[in-house]
Amino acid sequence: MDELLQNMGERLMQRRKQLRLTQEEVAERADMTTQTISTAETGRKALRPHNIIKLCRALEISADYLLFDEISSGNTLPLFAKFSQLPTEQYHYLEDIINSFTAAVNTNHQTENET
Repeated sequence: MDELLQNMGERLMQRRKQLRLTQEEVAERADMTTQTISTAETGRKALRPHNIIKLCRALEISADYLLFDEISSGNTLPLFAKFSQLPTEQYHYLEDIINSFTAAVNTNHQTENET
């Protein structure tokens, strides 16, 4: 159980930092205390189910991601919203960048598995 809580805490902290938010800002968004955010990020204390829901909403992540480190369609919605605002030409450039990135990651992953 401790490892699960620590992993969840790491994902919470990574997402918070990705959004460039402080623990205080997340606490305000989620209607929680800063102490609750802090103990969740360090994995010292389990979150209640209703607090998990509030944190997921505040950080725009799915419970699947928080609990299991699995990307679901709920996690891709914020990205899709950003992509859909791009002009067509920029959208295609972004698509090329993503294709290049995934090809590089897949090649790197295959190389690591062969060694």
